Amino acid sequence: MAFWLYKSEPFKWSWEMQKAKGDVGEEWTGVRNYLARNNMRAMQIGDKGFFYHSNEGLEVVGIVEVCALSHPDSTAEGDARWDCVDIRAVCDMPRPVTLKDVKANPKLAGMALVTSMRLSVQPVTEEEYLEVCRMGGLENPPR
Repeated sequence: MAFWLYKSEPFKWSWEMQKAKGDVGEEWTGVRNYLARNNMRAMQIGDKGFFYHSNEGLEVVGIVEVCALSHPDSTAEGDARWDCVDIRAVCDMPRPVTLKDVKANPKLAGMALVTSMRLSVQPVTEEEYLEVCRMGGLENPPR
């Protein structure tokens, strides 16, 4: 099991929109960065991740899971370089965890959200996952 963080601008794709897709989930499309694409290619069904509102809010607002393996991105207009996974909402973060709070926590100093802020799909270690869940009031984080 691996853990990830997915960034989305809420005016384009919000947590509420993600939740509305239900168990079917939604393609995580539009990623045009090779490292982020490679992260998606490494994902497995059931991997958990954070849904992070970027630009507005700057906070982890929910937990998602991979529900379809890497496949061609339907928004790539036939460009075979770009893949995506499908993710579905699992649960809300009881208290959103802000970027400011993440940066203030010494246990998270090495987290990609702090060190590689621009990367739209990032790996998260199990320790980071558990710490952010703790900060957000999620007592029994989904694994």
